[in-house]
Amino acid sequence: MKFSLTIIDKPTFPGSISYSLSLMMEEKMPEQNGLESKLRDLSLEPGQSQTAAAKGGAKKKKRNRKKNPVKSEEQGDSNKEDVSMKAAEITEILKSHQDEAMKNKWKFWNTQPVPKIDEKVAEIGKIEEDKDKVKADCYSLPTGFEWDTLDLANDAQLKEVYELLTENYVEDEDNMFRFDYSAGFLKWALQPPGYFREWHCGVRVSKNKKLTGFISAVPASIKVYGEVIKMVEINFLCVHKKLRAKRVTPVLIKEITRRVNQKGVFQAVYTAGVVLPKPIATCRYYHRSLNPKKLVDVQFSHIGRNQTMQRLIKLMKLPTDTVTKGLRPMEREDVPQCHKLYVDYVQKFNLAQIFSEDEFEHFFIPREGIIQSYVVEDESGTITDMSSFFSLPSSIMHHPDYNTLYAAYSYYTVHTKTDIVTLMKDLLIIAKQQGYDVFNALDLMDNHQFLKELKFGMGDGNLNYYLYNYRCPLIDSKKVGLVLQ
Repeated sequence: MKFSLTIIDKPTFPGSISYSLSLMMEEKMPEQNGLESKLRDLSLEPGQSQTAAAKGGAKKKKRNRKKNPVKSEEQGDSNKEDVSMKAAEITEILKSHQDEAMKNKWKFWNTQPVPKIDEKVAEIGKIEEDKDKVKADCYSLPTGFEWDTLDLANDAQLKEVYELLTENYVEDEDNMFRFDYSAGFLKWALQPPGYFREWHCGVRVSKNKKLTGFISAVPASIKVYGEVIKMVEINFLCVHKKLRAKRVTPVLIKEITRRVNQKGVFQAVYTAGVVLPKPIATCRYYHRSLNPKKLVDVQFSHIGRNQTMQRLIKLMKLPTDTVTKGLRPMEREDVPQCHKLYVDYVQKFNLAQIFSEDEFEHFFIPREGIIQSYVVEDESGTITDMSSFFSLPSSIMHHPDYNTLYAAYSYYTVHTKTDIVTLMKDLLIIAKQQGYDVFNALDLMDNHQFLKELKFGMGDGNLNYYLYNYRCPLIDSKKVGLVLQ
């Protein structure tokens, strides 16, 4: 019996964005970008090298830039329903991977309690029953390596984790951009209420004690259809580039499974850009340019044929001031109202996280450079709406003028009185004022209502959601209410 595994994927750079002259946005995205697969070395075909796997199956850009025109407002609302990933679309994606699945036989995942890639799931519940006895000793590592439990309250050890992630975690295939998780972000993501130090699991070189691998788990209550299950989220699975040929990643997953099982947790949720057995939902990333000139300069975005920089800037221009009356940053005294607002809102989704009030306070109270949350307060003092985004910058490699790309990620938005388009437009204005270059959002929850209206460009890359040791029928992206940091 295994625990619930949540592996978090953040494809900040799933491809380049191109804008055409006629106000039609076109995005050119690699199908499987290196930024879209933290589990890429787990989906190897027999005999495939780690080097090939590390590219996540990505093709070279010039062979892989597919144009996906997104209609502007002027072109009507005929395909508004397309801004979500339906169960039928997920099925088609899975069909396209079945031959590959049969070929590589999912060497690692076939040993795990997850549905088969071609399995039709109608029921909801555990795949294996909880274990009565859990392995007491750590799993064996290759000779010359040893396990360690990291103390993120120790600045030196926190720095080690930061450096490992900075140098080895996620970057685009051309080595132009690399995620830059701050120490504050890591503490925010990995030390919520109820976390266990034992779930910050590291691998060191025995001789010099250098940190060469890391995986973490945090507790989470996840709602799957009508059931709320005690799970964990697994994040920051990272192995040093020079160690990947030793197949340490599966051992890391098995070890964190064992440590979580010891605490009585046996289910999990995780995401990945690659198709593994078996997605329960598939969402797509959308991107809204806030600083088009910089994005073009650093080759994150591209100007389409017959387009000019001046017209692109005009197309992406935002008002200078917000319009929502009563919009302000969230404060600690807002937590009880906002928590209730959130919990009531996510009941309509088939996959969602049910935060406790303490967890909600931890994850939503604004922290500079990490998380920004805003509320709408009416004249009676009642909080009617809330919206939030977190910050995940990336280092820009080898550019003479820019070192950092500042990206905001849409977190949770709850709207009961304020129109969601108006509220999100105000969030874009705020993000622009705070110096962000791009605003990213998934097509989950009610996000489909504002993506096209606010000129978000659609990406080619998908983000797949999975459950570990738990099965359920496919979920449309509109019914996904879970965003992982």
